[in-house]
Amino acid sequence: MAEYCIKTDEIKEYANRLKAGDSVYLSGVVYTSRDAAHKRIFEILKNGGELPFEIEGASIYYAGPTPTQPGCVIGSCGPTTSGRMDKFAPKLLDLGLASMIGKGPRNKEVCEAVVRNKSVYFCAIGGAGALCSKSIVSCEEIAFFDLGCESVKRLEFKNFPVIVGIDCNGGNLF
Repeated sequence: MAEYCIKTDEIKEYANRLKAGDSVYLSGVVYTSRDAAHKRIFEILKNGGELPFEIEGASIYYAGPTPTQPGCVIGSCGPTTSGRMDKFAPKLLDLGLASMIGKGPRNKEVCEAVVRNKSVYFCAIGGAGALCSKSIVSCEEIAFFDLGCESVKRLEFKNFPVIVGIDCNGGNLF
């Protein structure tokens, strides 16, 4: 297993080198999106509207941070179960999504879309949200404000630890 330090805007460039099980420290922009936000994103796509962020080359973190405490950038921010977004992921990958970050296995259609689009599924450490938040240096709520913790947020990671769960060559930890 290899170890990499990668900027999020370099994920597509690195995708062919990454193998399931590799350790990666991610730095750069990532967007949070969970169940409710994914539903709204798909409503926008269905109606031909403009998404709250550029999907081409983006990274989505399946997370809903807890409220921010005074003096902190963000509250606890651990991954949620990725499988709940499986019905949405193939379309987003086909639109250019570079990576997804969450926890747990993905269905066959997501695995095929990761390979087809030369993307990556990263796994973050479940149950360690407070630790994960230490690698987040900025947080800005950008869309669907009424969704509270499930609103879309623009995060900036600095050496956020993940493991390659599914690589673009078909390697799969699960």
